[in-house]
Amino acid sequence: MASNSEKLHNLEDSDFEIDEDGDDLEIDQGWNDWNADENDDNVDEDSEFKCLFCEFSFNSCDSLLQHCYSIHHFDFPLLKKSLGLDFYGCFKLVNYIRAMVAQNTCWSCGHQCKSNQELLNHLHGTKFSELKLLWDDDKYLQPFMEGDSLLYSFDQDEDFEDECMPPVDEEELSRIVGEAKELSRLLGDVQKVCSDDEMMLDADSSSPIDLNKKVTKVMPSISIASSSREAMVNGVERDLSDKMQKNLSLRASFGRVAASEIKKVNESYFGSYSSFGIHREMLSDKARMDSYSQAILKNPSLFGGAAVMDVGCGTAQAGASRVIAVDASEKMAAVATQIAKDNGFLRNESICKGNNQSSGVVEVVHGMIEDIEKSVSIEPHTIDVLLSEWMGYCLLYESMLSSVLFARDRWLKPGGAILPDTATMFAAGFGKGCTSLPFWENVYGIDMSSVGKELVKDAAEFPIVDVVNSHDIVTETATLKNFDLATMKIEDMDFTSSIELQPKLASVTELSEVKNGVTWCHGVVLWFDTGFTSRFCKEMPANLSTSPYTLKTHWSQSIFTFREPIALSSGRLDAKSSAVVGTDSCPASKIEVRISIVRAQQHRAIDISLETSAVSHDCRRQAWPVQIFNLS
Repeated sequence: MASNSEKLHNLEDSDFEIDEDGDDLEIDQGWNDWNADENDDNVDEDSEFKCLFCEFSFNSCDSLLQHCYSIHHFDFPLLKKSLGLDFYGCFKLVNYIRAMVAQNTCWSCGHQCKSNQELLNHLHGTKFSELKLLWDDDKYLQPFMEGDSLLYSFDQDEDFEDECMPPVDEEELSRIVGEAKELSRLLGDVQKVCSDDEMMLDADSSSPIDLNKKVTKVMPSISIASSSREAMVNGVERDLSDKMQKNLSLRASFGRVAASEIKKVNESYFGSYSSFGIHREMLSDKARMDSYSQAILKNPSLFGGAAVMDVGCGTAQAGASRVIAVDASEKMAAVATQIAKDNGFLRNESICKGNNQSSGVVEVVHGMIEDIEKSVSIEPHTIDVLLSEWMGYCLLYESMLSSVLFARDRWLKPGGAILPDTATMFAAGFGKGCTSLPFWENVYGIDMSSVGKELVKDAAEFPIVDVVNSHDIVTETATLKNFDLATMKIEDMDFTSSIELQPKLASVTELSEVKNGVTWCHGVVLWFDTGFTSRFCKEMPANLSTSPYTLKTHWSQSIFTFREPIALSSGRLDAKSSAVVGTDSCPASKIEVRISIVRAQQHRAIDISLETSAVSHDCRRQAWPVQIFNLS
């Protein structure tokens, strides 16, 4: 079997070129040799379950677990059962172990080894009662390895499922681009901790790995010292004098692949805002326009004479001394410039330089907020007010928040205002009226409910963005997550929150689905509010709500359907003690839902997971397998 160091040597000796667009790939025999080495490992092409500790892969989850037990003294099913780990506990444990193995560290005792082989020799059995749950940290909800099938092959009712994720049939080009992306991320992390003169990734370091950076393939450790111009690769020294330039070129080439993909997503995303239709929809959104207008125009002490940065072009009617309006859509930046000029707001630099004053206050800058310093001069921490309408479906879809936080940290003055300054996500359970079932139950006198049931089954796999009627809400509202935009970090966008959904206390006339004291909850609906609070808007605070109980907005609500509905009752009924909780025979008194939202592998998308349990009046529980949705 080829060692990691041999594979890395092959990679260093190869000529790997990727054009500027990331479309054409040329790989010489070095890359092919690497693939040939892997093919010679006697591992089936379709293998998709990678061992937690070594390089072997397996066709099934059971085979992998048996291997880990017999070879590495690791009994995953017994550990799961002994510690009572739920889906998220198992999810975190897998990512924790992969992170520790990447650092050649024993997952159970923390012993630091010098190589993977030493680690494999060191692995030992463990008394579960003596284990410290070091993986009980939300950072381990971030998958350590891309496409890790093991993460999705267990649930809380069974140790592991027999049917796991099917293998992906990819074209050769897609496979190579995937490998390039993996190496790009790894090398990108190396680049961030390196200087021009010295680069160091210490394999013996005992500090925990930063899991906010996704390393999708366990690669050999590299230690490079410019003084000796030698590299230590898994214990083998070699001269780098004639290899360094090729390595740097390779790293840049991999980076262009990843950057090219992100660039294409960004161009598509911002290109969609070149349509005047979407701007008419947003400008026609009364709730949106009223809240922003109130915050901007009714708070003169905040905006009067202020330097304002608007991430996404807005308005300049509030008396600001300077407004930097940034828009990544080339067409809309041009349109905004013309509008500012037509209304006398545009800043004319030539007039400003000649008369020591400007004819307007607005500067429109085309580009991503992260890149605008290439085209406009802004001193760090000189902006008084940072304004943006960054929210997407389910609040976090589109991932514009990260750009706003970047601008906050780069240009906002200490104590400066960010608007909006708060955001809150809410959740509630919805009834049958929010599904397509009522329509199909009577189609011109024909019962087509079988079609409706199939559609509901499909809806349990994909999120739906639609307007929800408040009469179809069957539970009380629960607060899912609060964000403070003035202090939050980018990693706070990934979170897990547990909520309880109580039956809605309302009259039977309001809840059309109530029969014999029982109502049916078909899923969870999410929405958000953003606040322009009195912290900054002292004269007139404002609030923008996308709730189903308020004026509808273009954000609508985000709907996540259960695989099967859950019966709810606010009163204690004569339930059968043997009946399954959440059924008509034993309605639940409440529904407990654990929701995780994380930024997905696909740029600007998010993944949402639901772990649902029904609790009866006598405290019995019924749990369902986790559901995972992708909003993209």
